[in-house]
Amino acid sequence: MKQPCNSALAALCAALLLTGCSGVGTASVSAPVSITIWSYYNGAQLTAFNALVDEFNATVGKDKGIVVSSTSQGTVSDLADNVINSALGEAGAEELPSIVAAYADTAYQLDQMGFVANLNAYLTEAEQDRYVESFLDEGQFNGGDIKIFPVAKSVEILAVNETDWDVFAQATGTSLDALATVEGITQTAEAYYDWTDSLTPEPNDGKALFGRDAMANYFFAGSMQLGTDLITVENGKAALNFDRGVVRKLWDNYYIPYVKGYFTAAGRFRSDDLKTGNIIACVGSSSSATYLPTTVFTSDTESHPVKLKILPCPQFRGGTPCAIQQGAGMVVTNGPEAEVAASVEFLKWFTDTNRNIQFSVNSGYLPVMKAANSMTAIKASGLTLTDLMGEILTVSVDTVNNNLLYTPPAFEGGDHVRNELEHAMSDQASADREEILTRLRAGESLDSAAEAFVSDQHFEEWYEATLTQLQALMES
Repeated sequence: MKQPCNSALAALCAALLLTGCSGVGTASVSAPVSITIWSYYNGAQLTAFNALVDEFNATVGKDKGIVVSSTSQGTVSDLADNVINSALGEAGAEELPSIVAAYADTAYQLDQMGFVANLNAYLTEAEQDRYVESFLDEGQFNGGDIKIFPVAKSVEILAVNETDWDVFAQATGTSLDALATVEGITQTAEAYYDWTDSLTPEPNDGKALFGRDAMANYFFAGSMQLGTDLITVENGKAALNFDRGVVRKLWDNYYIPYVKGYFTAAGRFRSDDLKTGNIIACVGSSSSATYLPTTVFTSDTESHPVKLKILPCPQFRGGTPCAIQQGAGMVVTNGPEAEVAASVEFLKWFTDTNRNIQFSVNSGYLPVMKAANSMTAIKASGLTLTDLMGEILTVSVDTVNNNLLYTPPAFEGGDHVRNELEHAMSDQASADREEILTRLRAGESLDSAAEAFVSDQHFEEWYEATLTQLQALMES
């Protein structure tokens, strides 16, 4: 198991590595050295990443005696669990890798355990200035120590099955502009439910229009748009701002339409629900681009091709323009001097403008360099963009350039708080929707079946229970 370095030794290690022929800020590497990377990439993302790893090994790596090996650990959650188990030295756990893809919460945990290398000395001010500021800021702990190296970011987008939307729009005169705000999504989803319900003689069998991934993002971004920073951290101490009025607006625009059948979340991800026709619009990460369907399967025997339209993630009407900044960065773990230096060498190579654009075009992630984070640069790269990827990257780059980018702050227990936010409202909505469906099958009207669930009292009970749980997590 790797041993954590104390700060004095880490500083000495960094100093020793800055004397190479390339100049201050560039890590020199003594050959040969092998580095390992753990990621959560899968599918096309993993293919794109591994292709670049192979290219590095055949070029710069070969010249400098660096060999990179990459392994996917499955999901983000699987990766985080495996990394923490390795850090704790759990039985059966593998040794910590040289580099691990990590969100701030996991990086913070590893850092508190002493396993994260400080990369300040490896990046000159000029090099730091090449990265999008908010992307670099996310990984700065302890007053500016760079603990997460940005490699690929994403934002939330709205994907619409335009083929099936057009049928609804032509019948009702509804415009895609209605989907620009959270409130507009809620109102349009009700209209879609009523319209689809009217197409059959059966009552209360309308269809859901919308679903969203990452409910914690909804809490964080929605709160910021509505003027409240949900969690603040000062001097290492986290504070919760679970404003009742703000949370009520979040409730009214997710829980209420969900229990009434206007929203749903049946599949593992909302891209799955798009594919089965359970919904025709969803909010998800731009990095989910490779999973968005081009064919909808309405049954085992029926399917039809669809065209997708990519729009900005809806925001609360009149609120502060704010978007969630997603995408794990790379954490370099403390280890032998040459291994840390080799890790930085690879990450700088990977985030160079052209290679970072190449990864973006093939994965839906955004480049992290300022020079690369524009559609002009992406189109000038000469790489082939599908129409869908072109739309996704255009909307995503626009989002980065025209919004306050927000990342939930890292603090002890932050992963548990995020998990609570991920499930508190959505699980309640799912359970209550099932009860309402039972009542509908028993012959009740929708208004009657939903009455107790959409009441002020029900919200207050849920709010107080959730607040208590979040406070306990913050204090534990």
